[in-house]
Amino acid sequence: MIGKFRKPETLGQRGERLVEKYYRNQGCTILARNWRCGQDELDLVVLDGVVLVFVEVKTRSVDWGGVGYRAVDKRKKTALRRAAMGWLRQISPVPHRRFDIVEVLVCQEGNVRLLQHKGVPLFRKHHT
Repeated sequence: MIGKFRKPETLGQRGERLVEKYYRNQGCTILARNWRCGQDELDLVVLDGVVLVFVEVKTRSVDWGGVGYRAVDKRKKTALRRAAMGWLRQISPVPHRRFDIVEVLVCQEGNVRLLQHKGVPLFRKHHT
């Protein structure tokens, strides 16, 4: 997906809004944005049909570099898992769930590219 950024939001906020729009355009329902559980946060919580999707958004400028996917290391996954479990404790029954990482790559000209990593392992086998 390609698009353009406009000011005045921060780079991260703009990336999250673009990813939110992407999921809406895919027919998903946005349940929460920047949902917090203690110190942990879920960027987006999305309902994709009958699947609950926890989304981590990583926005990077291309000249700054770095693959956003790799920024979600073991420590970050542990924090995301705690936040996701906090969300799941509030609902019953527990639906099918998925964890996505979406990279938002921004060029100097403002062009944007989304890379969706769908179904990244986050939960242990007995939680899926």
